[in-house]
Amino acid sequence: MNLNDKKRDVAREICRSYGITLSVEALHAFANILVPFKVLRGHKLVNEGEVCNYMFFVERGMVLQYYMKNNVTVTEHISHEGDMVICIESFFLREPSRIIASMIEPGVVYGIPYDEMHAIASHSFELCQLIFKFYQRSLIISQQKADVLRFETAKERYIRTMRENPEIIRRAPLHNVASFLQMTPETLSRVRAQVTEEDIKN
Repeated sequence: MNLNDKKRDVAREICRSYGITLSVEALHAFANILVPFKVLRGHKLVNEGEVCNYMFFVERGMVLQYYMKNNVTVTEHISHEGDMVICIESFFLREPSRIIASMIEPGVVYGIPYDEMHAIASHSFELCQLIFKFYQRSLIISQQKADVLRFETAKERYIRTMRENPEIIRRAPLHNVASFLQMTPETLSRVRAQVTEEDIKN
């Protein structure tokens, strides 16, 4: 499979995951702006102080979004296959990012460049809808996380993640999972010991 065919397949996959069907012309325009990156563990997709110029679709691998506070890593989000990674404030405002996006597994991501994305959207209502879906899901995920942290106990947060996103629990380093759930590694270990399969099923 050549690169253009692969990019079209990835474009279709992205559209499916967002519930959008594009015309052949719009799909090709979207596929053409995708930028593939084959990245190693530890590679920074976005570094602190850089402007986030891409939204990244994760085809393979796991991405950690975090910031540093008092020399401690604070995990903002963990993404994997099928997810979109964006440092949203930097991407929207075109300002340096305070959030770092780093690979915690080697993988392949496809960048959607800011300028090219808005350029093709200016000529296509279909692509405007797709971009709206990108932004909508990102904002909903942020709001849902804020609500979970406000209203749920440590055990409830862990159970919810096991139900809705078990790959994070299975694959991400323990200290990153604990930080993502806003608990200490010790609390996470204690909660894991308390949770049963029935808790997760119910």
